[in-house]
Amino acid sequence: MTASLALTVAVSSPDPVQAQTYQIDCAILLCLAGGWPGSAPCARARAEFIRRITPWPVEPPLQIWRCPMGASFGGAASPSPMERLYDIAFREPQENARPTPAEAVPGLILAQAQEQADIDISGDAFDFVRSIRVYHIQFSQHQNRDGDCIRSDSTRLGSYGTQGDYGWARSSVAAVPEASDLAVPEHCGSYSWRSVFVDWRDHAGNYGSEEVRY
Repeated sequence: MTASLALTVAVSSPDPVQAQTYQIDCAILLCLAGGWPGSAPCARARAEFIRRITPWPVEPPLQIWRCPMGASFGGAASPSPMERLYDIAFREPQENARPTPAEAVPGLILAQAQEQADIDISGDAFDFVRSIRVYHIQFSQHQNRDGDCIRSDSTRLGSYGTQGDYGWARSSVAAVPEASDLAVPEHCGSYSWRSVFVDWRDHAGNYGSEEVRY
């Protein structure tokens, strides 16, 4: 079974009973890769994906270390990573999920994660994981009495490493994608914007984004 076929099967036709026991991060991984198909499991997965970037805290929207892709399955043939992922997402209970850094440290505003996927995801098949970018945008500007333009830009970028680890780095509103509703005036008009913007590309390269203002 090819990766794309496995994704189609996994996100479009889960058994109603199995859908109640899926691990949410495995479901997020599958549904994101498949372009968020219109199914009940994918609707729940997308809602959780967005909830995690809704302050406070701002968490990694996909916590791949909570999806045990390295789990072994019986049978003579060794299943592909996507076939194993389908089994885990829709057939295994959530009891093995580990607490996230945000859960372990209450009040943490920008949650980091050094944990990684438990299999090698450095190949092209998992580029969609590394395509996820989270912009925590905090920007304001105004002109003071002397006519000087006073700007404050505390924008940070959350992104994924080769093996699914997640961290934050300094960024700026200049780097925020055009899909955001951010609209800094060309001249120094009074302006303030706070939001969390996330974008990604699915397994086929299709672009998607969401933004939460606060």
